[in-house]
Amino acid sequence: KDLLRKQCGGVNQSLVNLNKIDLNNFIVDDKHGIIYCYIPKVTNALKILKYRIDVCLFVLQAKLKHYTKFLFVRDPFVRLISAYRDKMQKYDQYFYDGYVRVILQRFTNQRNLTVNYNVARKKGLRPSFYNFIQYIVDPRTQTYAFEPHWSQMYRLCHPCLIEYDFVGHQESLQEDAQELLKMVKLENDIKFPPSSENMTSPDSVMDWFQSVPLQDRRKLYKIYEEDFQLFGYRRPTELLDD
Repeated sequence: KDLLRKQCGGVNQSLVNLNKIDLNNFIVDDKHGIIYCYIPKVTNALKILKYRIDVCLFVLQAKLKHYTKFLFVRDPFVRLISAYRDKMQKYDQYFYDGYVRVILQRFTNQRNLTVNYNVARKKGLRPSFYNFIQYIVDPRTQTYAFEPHWSQMYRLCHPCLIEYDFVGHQESLQEDAQELLKMVKLENDIKFPPSSENMTSPDSVMDWFQSVPLQDRRKLYKIYEEDFQLFGYRRPTELLDD
């Protein structure tokens, strides 16, 4: 939380600016006085809260002043790997039609790909991790808002507009979750589930990025640089420096 204040120094945190942002990732629990900003591919506290309430901007502004506001974040590159594994390797029809087919057409020898979702799954067609990174750093992709599973975390939760009371990290989930539950006086009522055994490990990042050229790694870092800086993640020099 203190790091966010420092990194956001000089940014106008007036709630008036909230009328310019997307509120889709905010979950309000009126029973416990909690507002949670949900980030896809980071631990899902929705399973714990179970209270999703769609609120208008005016009501949310009032509650932001009094409710406990929190989010959980994750190493940006590890989160990208998780998004690739979940949405590119095990895609459903939505992700095939909207993203997988586009990536295969742009960055593989499948430029004239016209097969439908069922045929693609049967043939085992899927982009490589490098294809996925090519898509993200492609200027054509950046003309539109990113899909939330690989959108920058700061764009989903707006930490320089909203003063969060707690920022947890996937890498220290159990400890951070207990601290949060104590803060909201729910430590005796709620238990966070353990992390999935299949969860992408930070130790595997170097292996995943071996196929990505240095120039594209650097482009990718620039896209997610604010996430690294705002949420206290170090610059991955082993991936970015010669």
